Formats: sequence, structure tokens, C-alpha cells
Amino acid sequence: MARVVVVGGGYGGLASAARLAKLGHDVTVLEARDTLGGAQGRVERDGFTWDAGPTHTLLPAVARDLFRKSGRPLERELELVPLTPLRRHRFEDGTELDLPAGRADQLAAVDAALGPGAGTAWVEHVDAFADDWAALRRDYFERPFSRDLAGDHAKALLGTRLTLHKVLRSTFRKDERLRLLAGTAALLEGHALRDVPAWVGLWSYVEQNFGSWTLPGGMAGLTDALAARLTTRRVQVELGTRVRDLEVRDGRVRGVRTDAGDLDADVVVVAVDPRQLPALASHVRRTNPVIPPVVAHVGLAGEVPDLPRETVFHGDPTLVVRTGGVAPAGHHAWTLLARGRISEDPVTALARLGVRVRDQVVVQVDRSPLEQVRTYGGSPYGVLWEGRGTVAHRLGPRTPVAGTYLAGASANPGAGIAAVGLSASLVAQAVGPAS
Repeated sequence: MARVVVVGGGYGGLASAARLAKLGHDVTVLEARDTLGGAQGRVERDGFTWDAGPTHTLLPAVARDLFRKSGRPLERELELVPLTPLRRHRFEDGTELDLPAGRADQLAAVDAALGPGAGTAWVEHVDAFADDWAALRRDYFERPFSRDLAGDHAKALLGTRLTLHKVLRSTFRKDERLRLLAGTAALLEGHALRDVPAWVGLWSYVEQNFGSWTLPGGMAGLTDALAARLTTRRVQVELGTRVRDLEVRDGRVRGVRTDAGDLDADVVVVAVDPRQLPALASHVRRTNPVIPPVVAHVGLAGEVPDLPRETVFHGDPTLVVRTGGVAPAGHHAWTLLARGRISEDPVTALARLGVRVRDQVVVQVDRSPLEQVRTYGGSPYGVLWEGRGTVAHRLGPRTPVAGTYLAGASANPGAGIAAVGLSASLVAQAVGPAS
């Protein structure tokens, strides 16, 4: 049985701790803040509650695997709700598309919204990722990548120079709306499509085939359930404990250095931005963090426009409205996100697009990109895509320091609750069961 220290109590850290405890290890979680959840927590003000994090949906298979392999099944802990539509897209020409899950439904919806033939073009684009998903699911997402074990297709994808921008320009030469639709996930995460490998577009395939799911009351319920799971697994959790660095001797981790003193460990799982720890910072100097969007959590009184769980207003800036927060009776909790050239309050920018709720705002919590980075000790959106080298330069699950592993948004396979959940699974596989 190894003594495991998990640095960071966000979703990646909690998921890693739960898995490793179930494998028989003695696990301690150290969290610098006074609450667990990290960027997948809550923002609360005057009776309103909003999801704090960048992700408000999950991929059921990843969450089910996590709960099944750490204790009780997911369905006995939480209620999953499918999103219908996945999101609404409103383009600058006034076109509006409610995108459902499912191939046939997407074909019909895109055809109806964007014109005859658009649906066929869209589903053919998405279908083209089927082989990529199969290869990367096996060799990259669901087991630690090994060049010796991976198939030729997975190796070719991870080393490709072909960008998503180039694929979309070629595929949707005549319709910018389809290019924006296909690039939405990467664009909202803060990446330039010219720097994103083409295979990243496979998330459209995953979403079409598996849907997007959420939890009543917000995604913070997922971290609540994991925190409870840690108690069941007798994981020790120490809040308000900031880790300053790793203790490394003879090239192997021996523990961590905290504000409260040193703590011995056989294995350390770093579930925070590795730039925070000098022992790892030099190994990620060739990567850069994603700048978070401008965020405004607003509480609204009275009747509001009927919007789905997520609406994307394409343009510059691109605005996103997420509904579904918890609010007092007769009120609504929305989260607004803005990317691009934004020099005004997102509520004002939204009014320019025809959604006028300024007079109904009773509470507003603004969160600048800098504030988010300071709050979480790094970008909750992970590592910026800067070409094909990003996969190699981003750590995880293993690191160059023996006995040290990386999980979370800054680790492979990337940001987003599905990828972060997968990173925890990869760490558990790399560490293995207690001997």
C-alpha cells in the first residue's frame, strides 16, 4: 500500500483520490482553499447559485466508470438529465439552430436551419471522425499513451500537422456557419483553430453519439458526491493547506512541502497547474495556459426570454448564455461568458444582440480572467493548443519526476469535465493497485 498525496481538491484531484483509495492506497488530499471542488464548484450570492466552472455537462460513460470503480454506481448517487437541445446557436446573419443529439435529428435540424444540403454536409463531417475516435479512445483517452502499444492511426493523429482550421475551410468552403458550428467547442475553450489539431473535432462525434448530460441544481453536485465518496473510502482531506513544492531525492518524489510542514509520500498526484510547483514548472515551460473568458453570473427577477441550457451567440465577441442555475422563486440564475473583443459589461453586450435583461438584474457577480486564474491557481481551461507539439509538451499521466503523476485540466488528455475525468482514470492505471 503506497502513501499517496493528491495536490488539489478539484474534480481531477477528487476523482484521482477516489480511484486510488479503491485500489487500496492510503490517500491524503491537500487543498489550498477552504472548500473542495475547485473550478467545478459553486458561486453563491443572495440566494442564487451558479456553476463556477467552464463545463456544465458531462459524458455519462466517464462518470459511470469513475463511480463504479470507486464504490456505488452513479445512478444510485446522482440523477443525470440529457440536454435537449445540446445548445442553441445564433449566427450573425440571424440564423438560429437548436442542435439536438443523434445523427438523424442533427441532419434534419441543420438542414431546416441552414438550408438544404447543410445537414448532409454536417453529418458527413461528423461521421469522418468515427475512426479517429475509435483509435484515440483505445490508445490515448482510455489508457496511458505508449508509442510501443498504440496503433499506427493513433500515432499518426497525435503527430499530425493538419489543423482543424484547414479541415473546416476545406469541408465547409461556402458556409461560415458550419465552420463555426464545428469549431464551437475549441473556440469556447479559448483556442485558435489554426493551432488545434484536426482530430480535436472528434468531440462533435462524441456529442452527437452520446449526447450532453447535466445534473439538476448544477454540476457541483458531482463534486459533492465525490467528496462523500472520499469519506466512505477513508481518504484524509486537509483544507487550507497550500503545497509549495515536491520533495525530490535521487530523481524520485519523497513527499511534498506545504506551508504547514513536510509530508512524506511514495506517490504524488498533482491535480493543479504544474507551474505552481518548481519541481515540475521547468518541464512545462513550452506550454501556455488558456486565458479564461470574461464571466458574469447574474440573478434576474421576473419573466425572461425562454432560452435553452446553453445558447451561443456567434460573433466578436462570442457570447454564451447558460441558464439553469438555482434561484429564489420568481427569479432566474444565468451565467454569461464572453470571448473575443469585449470591452463592456456582458449584460450590455447581450442587449446589443436583442436579449435585454438589464432592468431585471438584481445581483451580478463579475469574474475577470485574472480573478479566475488567481482563485484557482491556474487556468481552469488548461493548456493552450499551440500545434501538434502540445500533446508531447503537456504532462500526464506520468511526469519526468518518478512517482509523480498529473491529473486535471492541465494534464493529458485536456480540459473539460470528460477529459479531466479521463485523466484521473489514466493516473489510476499508471499507479496501479496496492501490492
